[in-house]
Amino acid sequence: MPMSDLFSLQGRVALVTGGSRGIGKMIAAGFLRQGAKVYISARKAAACGEAAAELSALGECIALPADVSSVAGAHALAAELARREDRLDILVNNAGAAWGAPFDEFPESGWDKVLDLNLKAPFFLTQALHGLLARAAESRPAKVIHIASIDGLSVNPLETYSYAASKAGLIHLTKRMALRLIENNIVVSAIAPGAFASEMNRAARDHEAEVAARIPAGRIGSEEDMAGAAIYLASRAGDYVVGATLVVDGAVSLARN
Repeated sequence: MPMSDLFSLQGRVALVTGGSRGIGKMIAAGFLRQGAKVYISARKAAACGEAAAELSALGECIALPADVSSVAGAHALAAELARREDRLDILVNNAGAAWGAPFDEFPESGWDKVLDLNLKAPFFLTQALHGLLARAAESRPAKVIHIASIDGLSVNPLETYSYAASKAGLIHLTKRMALRLIENNIVVSAIAPGAFASEMNRAARDHEAEVAARIPAGRIGSEEDMAGAAIYLASRAGDYVVGATLVVDGAVSLARN
């Protein structure tokens, strides 16, 4: 196989949740550049449409607005995709939320919102799309990529209790789902990002130099860093990477230990 084909996504159909901004948008752009047809989903329809229009300069990108924090919302998104496609080669479960509050004040709402979107949604959306993924996997492995966080691997000093719990749970869920879905030739893996500029990580976005000074690599993550990791897992190059979590953080999690 030519090396250029090893990382190609030509002819593949992908869905990226939370794809209108941040890490999801970086991944969507990378997939488009590698030849995939990409659907992006986000809760806000206007933002989703605007992002898809912008990304369409790189390839075929289609907006499918949806709120996947509920099982009903996940099923609605899966049904809409099934109306448009007869298979799904790549699913990126990226939609997420965070919540920070002192231990004595941490609210139930901050627990439920984060766990529903960060941990429950990846499972039930994958479940709802299992048929389309399995159809794609009849010819070559289909891929499910969960976007976790280094906060699920090491302790962040910030009091983001539900976020840390959700991402640690997602990393373990990746292993459990991988063991089951490989039976259907569906490869499940995860990425644990460190500091990337996004709405969720405003410190990296708005105070890049300050954040970069605490990173052993000396910088925050770039679009190419995130796209490269996702393309590796989504392409033929990552077919034998089953249940693993790829850490993309410039060694921050090592420095925490």
